[in-house]
Amino acid sequence: MNALTVTAKGQITLKRDLLQHMGIHPGDKLSIDKMPGGEIRIRAERPSGSIADFCGSLKREGQRSLSIEEMNEIIGKGWAGEL
Repeated sequence: MNALTVTAKGQITLKRDLLQHMGIHPGDKLSIDKMPGGEIRIRAERPSGSIADFCGSLKREGQRSLSIEEMNEIIGKGWAGEL
């Protein structure tokens, strides 16, 4: 059994082996469920949907689509601090 210490702010840190067991990486989200008897269930939140659901989500009425070349030019200017 892994024991965790609660800080003065009421926070805990999950050990690396627990995170690896759950398949958690930096930036991932966890889902916490309250269970009977004061127990909790912690699960990795998995993104739902597919890439097809995302396609077209950035389209705005009245705006034309950018070409790859135009996107690359804008990205380059951003990295160069020109925007």
